[in-house]
Amino acid sequence: MKKNILISTGGSGGHTIPATALYDHLKNDYRIFLTSDKRGSQFINDKDYNFKLIEIPRISKNLFKIPNIIFFLIISLFKSFFFIKKNNIDILISTGGYMSLPLCLCAKVLNIKIYLFEPNMVIGRSNKFFLRFSEKIICYSDKIINFPDKQKNKILLINPLLRKEIYEKKKNIKKKIKKNFSILIIGGSQGSEFFDEEISELMINLSKNYKISLIQQIIDENKKNLLKKKYKENGIENELFSFDQEIFKKYIKADLAITRSGASTISELIFFEIPFIAIPLPKSKDNHQFYNAKNYYDKKLCWIVNQSDYNKDNLKEFILNLIQNPENYFEKKNNMCEFSYQNTWNNINQKLLALINEN
Repeated sequence: MKKNILISTGGSGGHTIPATALYDHLKNDYRIFLTSDKRGSQFINDKDYNFKLIEIPRISKNLFKIPNIIFFLIISLFKSFFFIKKNNIDILISTGGYMSLPLCLCAKVLNIKIYLFEPNMVIGRSNKFFLRFSEKIICYSDKIINFPDKQKNKILLINPLLRKEIYEKKKNIKKKIKKNFSILIIGGSQGSEFFDEEISELMINLSKNYKISLIQQIIDENKKNLLKKKYKENGIENELFSFDQEIFKKYIKADLAITRSGASTISELIFFEIPFIAIPLPKSKDNHQFYNAKNYYDKKLCWIVNQSDYNKDNLKEFILNLIQNPENYFEKKNNMCEFSYQNTWNNINQKLLALINEN
């Protein structure tokens, strides 16, 4: 009889995209369910996934909101409990975040096996809390910051989780710099005012010295229209988009990326061998985006610019130098190729199946 596995996720694309990859890895061997909150649901195609919405209240420090949070948290606990019981769930896989709280608590009460997933270089607070109750935690590194030493035996190391269709795409293999240099700008699934304003101005200045084209993520429709007009006035070829489930199709066109440092995004860029400049989100929880980027920077796979140190002229000169003296650029591409060669669908699939079948 097939095991019933529940994958809980929600929040940003950084949580939900790996959850759907886990679903696809396991769906042929087990009966899989997927739960998410409203925020995460926008990243999930309910035609492809056995998906249930369980809304979880966001934790707030506002004292006036606490009674409402407690009320809705109790409701979500009941919904989680009955969902797990109704579907005879044997295993819960949680991708972390506050969204996991009710389901992990119910799984603990019902004595259901809990597996955690942590793609970041700083362990999330929810994962750290539930680590003691879990069987294993799936990670990309065994050097995660704030990870309890006595629980390190629970780490299962895998290559970064990528969606299955990504493995079927051609990589960005280029041997020389094109005359029209294509730059991909990714502010993250929740958008980025800094990228919309500062990086866009940088691109306009850069275009005066070298012919560039842009592929840029813009969440706000009004800003998208304003930027499209600005780029047209400056003769910059551009493709502006909001969230795109198939963003990997855009990777093939890009020579360079400027991006936040969500674990999923930078893992995909490395797999596609697109050198990138990481500008970590300063307000990311426990500064995890900086440590995500630093992990790859230390492996000579990317460059980092702290937003607090950002200087438009300096970054412009850096990009121009990369284009005109591309040895450093192609070194990054070669390092990415070596780093990713073992990242295959089958390698990850075998590890995940072995984990579920341990007992």
